[in-house]
Amino acid sequence: MAPACDDAGMTRLHVPVSLRWSDLDAYQHVNNVAMFRLLEDARITAFWRHPEAEDPWPTAILDTGPHATSHTLVAGQQIEYLRPLEFTRDPVRVEMWIGSIGGASLEVCYEVHDGGPGGFARTGPASGTAPYTRAVTTIVVIDAATGSPRRISPEERAVFAEFAGDPFEFRRRR
Repeated sequence: MAPACDDAGMTRLHVPVSLRWSDLDAYQHVNNVAMFRLLEDARITAFWRHPEAEDPWPTAILDTGPHATSHTLVAGQQIEYLRPLEFTRDPVRVEMWIGSIGGASLEVCYEVHDGGPGGFARTGPASGTAPYTRAVTTIVVIDAATGSPRRISPEERAVFAEFAGDPFEFRRRR
């Protein structure tokens, strides 16, 4: 079943992620565990505030590091491998959007696509090309002082809502 997120008008984040030689397995494609690391790299780039960034991502609103007042924890992940991703020197494009916004959680949806030489825009509609991988990560925002989930603020919700779209329906789910 195709995902329910092919809405051409929906704006996605397009995050470049470089592959590492160590991401490959014996079959010369990106290893299944390495794919989760690539998605993590994209998520950190897109959602964590980087004070040194000259041109910050529009969704980079969560503080990071030991002094941050909030932390994010992965509550769950699901991934579907659609075709092998072989090594390329060009960064791959991780297209991301928010599948749902809960009280203290976000469902981050991903598709991994070819990046192509010359780069690409940071935001835009779905590329329309066949993805290598589709995935969803549920992120819970935690109050660093108490270790308990905290509500997503109205300001955070407004930023995330700009990149909201329909979540996936995985084809192999029972």
